[in-house]
Amino acid sequence: MVEGEVWKHVVQKGDTVIDATCGNGFDTLALLNLVADDDSHNGYVYALDIQKDALDKTSLLLEESLNSNESELYLNKLRSFRLIAFNLGYLPGGDKEIITRSETTLLALEAAKRILIPGGLIGIVVYIGHPGGREELEAVETFSAKLSVENWICCKLQMLNRPCAPIPIFLFRR
Repeated sequence: MVEGEVWKHVVQKGDTVIDATCGNGFDTLALLNLVADDDSHNGYVYALDIQKDALDKTSLLLEESLNSNESELYLNKLRSFRLIAFNLGYLPGGDKEIITRSETTLLALEAAKRILIPGGLIGIVVYIGHPGGREELEAVETFSAKLSVENWICCKLQMLNRPCAPIPIFLFRR
């Protein structure tokens, strides 16, 4: 998981991060392991998804993997965030008709841009092998290209010999 390796260089113990598309919960758990600070009891992961099935799967994974104190969900607090992670596409093992859409993804990215702290990262993995995936990639690329060079470093990683492979995009705020 390329994005996880990048996260390790950005996220610190005690940080607050968002898994904006929690899916089956694996990224949520990885992020929680990065931010959990046993000494200060700080470090929060906000796990979000539009599908109740995804939220249920994430909750179950956290319950199975962590003790009850570690798996608390903290909501309705206005904070600044060091990392906001997006996995675009559909829920693996779920209904493939329910997908992320360019319009709402762009709204989420605008919101993420406003709450990310300097030195933070918006990490986006775009799955392009489904209907609407390439359109969403184009929308994310256009959004990223418009971010100011003074405040943002934007890059993507693309496999040249696998045209339908997921594409990680990283938006670093200076």
